[in-house]
Amino acid sequence: MNIGEIKLNASGHYIGRIATLTTAITVALRPVVSQNPRAPKFDVLGLNQAAKTWVKIGALFALTSNSTGEEFLNGRLEDVSFAAPIQISAFRQDDGSYNVVWQRQQRRAALPIDAGADEGMPPVPMDDVEPGMRQTAPAGDGLGESTADDAPENVRGRGKRVPVDA
Repeated sequence: MNIGEIKLNASGHYIGRIATLTTAITVALRPVVSQNPRAPKFDVLGLNQAAKTWVKIGALFALTSNSTGEEFLNGRLEDVSFAAPIQISAFRQDDGSYNVVWQRQQRRAALPIDAGADEGMPPVPMDDVEPGMRQTAPAGDGLGESTADDAPENVRGRGKRVPVDA
């Protein structure tokens, strides 16, 4: 779905507007100058209406379509005022402008859990635990216990050993 358009203005800057039901922002594209081939092509700036200043709200990376070989821009806009980041793509038009479309982020499919996955695996080594004993978590504030010689008795040591039956 098309949510905006960005055009080259008379000053040579890409300026446009992105609008959804909950967001309406004036945006500008600032070219990124970098030797890194993985750097974005543009920073996306949003106009703060109250302060009349530009704020970076995202970046667009140049990608190439596998099917057509056409270059397009892809990235994400994010700001504390947004309920969630906005995934966008910008497609260059014949007149040099960009049509901006949004896309819902795809969730990755969960891998199936194989109940018998541990079958045939060797047991976990328990060499450091005496037979019939298990290591318990130290009591306290969860920060662990001190190994300092002058620490109070209730916070010194590495945990206590208790019988498995306990």
